[in-house]
Amino acid sequence: MSRLDSFIRRLTAQRDILNHVHADMNLPTGGPVMEIGLGNGRTFNHLRELFPDRRIVAFDRAMGAHASSVPDEKDLVIGEIAETAQAYLGIEASLVHADIGTGYPEKDAVTLTWLPQFVAGMLAKGGVAVSGLPLEEKTLNPLPAPTSVPTDRYFLYRKI
Repeated sequence: MSRLDSFIRRLTAQRDILNHVHADMNLPTGGPVMEIGLGNGRTFNHLRELFPDRRIVAFDRAMGAHASSVPDEKDLVIGEIAETAQAYLGIEASLVHADIGTGYPEKDAVTLTWLPQFVAGMLAKGGVAVSGLPLEEKTLNPLPAPTSVPTDRYFLYRKI
């Protein structure tokens, strides 16, 4: 598969799983949405359309989002995510979306030393996590992704 086809497949899977969460999953009320990995802001923009009445907090190492997809200053957290996200543990988020995989197994292995615990620590009981990397954490119950999402492309969890 070409890298372009892989990219298209990833973004289609991401859209499909987020739309599924919005339409078909009962999220806890009142909690914010956490976007771990703002990037150029495409997913943040989509989350803003899906959840217009929720606070969306976005994290990234550096600001690189398109001007139309920049969170409010109070909801943009810049710096090493493994450090900055600590301040948001216990925030009782309804949804955490984490798309910070690199495609390099050795780099992703380092991320997986802290990401599962941070995602679980941000979520409210019953909250949902969507991740491009598998999150092995005892309080995150794996759920099936929509059939349109290829196996192991995106992962879906509910906090127990």
